[in-house]
Amino acid sequence: MLSIPRISSLEYLLRNEVPAQAVACNNWAADYPYAPRVSFRAGHDGRHLYLVFQVEEAFTKAEVTEDNGAVWTDSAVEFFISFDDTGYYNFEFSCIGRALLGFRKTKPDVTHAGREIMALIGRESSLGSATFAERQGDNRWELRVTIPVEAFFAHRFASLDGVRARANAYKCGDGLSKPHFLSWQPIRTEKPNFHVPEFFGEVEFEG
Repeated sequence: MLSIPRISSLEYLLRNEVPAQAVACNNWAADYPYAPRVSFRAGHDGRHLYLVFQVEEAFTKAEVTEDNGAVWTDSAVEFFISFDDTGYYNFEFSCIGRALLGFRKTKPDVTHAGREIMALIGRESSLGSATFAERQGDNRWELRVTIPVEAFFAHRFASLDGVRARANAYKCGDGLSKPHFLSWQPIRTEKPNFHVPEFFGEVEFEG
């Protein structure tokens, strides 16, 4: 089980006082052998979930312009979380912070967050916010994300303190020269598929 520590702010995570979790399971390596180096750190303050992703890769693209667009076709990091059997939230972020948020029981059965909810999700990328075509080379970037409890719009959380959940984190880039599909927790499906909550790992928000 991953214990998500209670911290004072996002800046606490940036001081590297929370251990990084590797997003290193290359579940479909036979078909997609390329694997960038990826990790994330997580913390919360009761009202917000903080995530910091760090990526080292050779191919990076940021062409999606709008929230709730096809961010997974760019160089993207993702965090999926389920609090109960009603469904799960999929938070997906391009390398420049364009975001997608859905709540779904299954992959096709989705309700996307509206603009007001999307505006509450803080995103800060070391690459800035301007779109760009694919860059090849020694690309390194960091994405900082702040997710308020209001973003869990199918639930009503006064606080995340003591909440138990199941989650997984991912790195992908479906539209890159070298597509890849990495996960924090292993996934046992024949083809790449992140929408499989049965393979989520246990997490607990410290009280």
